Amino acid sequence: MAVSGGQDSLCLARLLIDLQPKWHWRLGLVHCDHHWRPDSAENAKHVMALAERWGVQGWLERAIAPPNREAAARDWRYQIFAKIAQDQGYGHVVTGHTMSDRAETILYNLVRGTGTDGLGTLPWGRPLAKPLLINKPNIGSHLEETAASQISLVRPLLNMTRQETSEFCQAQQLPIWEDSSNQDLTFRRNRIRQELMPYLQKQFNPKVEQALAQLAEITAAETDYLSTQANALFEKSVARKGEDCWEIECDRINQAPLALQRRVIKQALENATSRPPSFLHIEKLSTLLSAPNGSQTDPFPDGWNATVKKPHILLTREPLDKETSDA
Repeated sequence: MAVSGGQDSLCLARLLIDLQPKWHWRLGLVHCDHHWRPDSAENAKHVMALAERWGVQGWLERAIAPPNREAAARDWRYQIFAKIAQDQGYGHVVTGHTMSDRAETILYNLVRGTGTDGLGTLPWGRPLAKPLLINKPNIGSHLEETAASQISLVRPLLNMTRQETSEFCQAQQLPIWEDSSNQDLTFRRNRIRQELMPYLQKQFNPKVEQALAQLAEITAAETDYLSTQANALFEKSVARKGEDCWEIECDRINQAPLALQRRVIKQALENATSRPPSFLHIEKLSTLLSAPNGSQTDPFPDGWNATVKKPHILLTREPLDKETSDA
């Protein structure tokens, strides 16, 4: 179980420990120190002391350098969790995400611009994907790359709000570590939590967290279905023809609903390029499905180009060795 020392993670830890005799779980506690705050070392010491008091084995992982972005910190944490779980024989990583987190993440994704995948956020559980790079230059870690497809991420508190975890901690007299960075409005998530969510609750719907969580639950199920259909269509209509060439079958994809067309095109771009494709990239490539022979788009990230060669679209990139030899 991932424990930061805040109210949500302490609520999670206490519930799991109290239920351990009934379900015979083998529990372990992990704390990640990002070095974001001057008191982060004391925070880590506090959590490790709780693990010892509760009779739970604890692991502490420290970043060599502070992550420069929230997303980078999250990726690093999940890689740490997956590595420790695999090394120690745990089948699940459990986090203290709540209904409030789910609602705030939906708003965060909406203001950045998202599709339905970003609305069905924070599912109850999912496999932990294989880490790409554990030893990131801006973070640092002694951990090596590891496969973690057999490790499941579980979020059992998604029916509880942050207010409810706070009340539980008070009733149990749990020693919450107050994270001063939660009040820092330079973090967009904190502005959503401190300013936008209270405004929506006061002016529009007192139960906006529940409403947004319900949206996430409905959308997640629909997204799973669309992803399954899109994956099947992708396997039939997109083929890799070499390290620098993908072949996309126009007619088969054109016969599918627009929602599936966009998902297949997005998946093709994700396989080819190193960066997540934008909506503009997906739309540019999608227009070629019905374009005349020889039509092209301007280049995609990493130098990829799309050209209509009926009945296919060829997504190609000049090989690096050819570029070097021509120079």
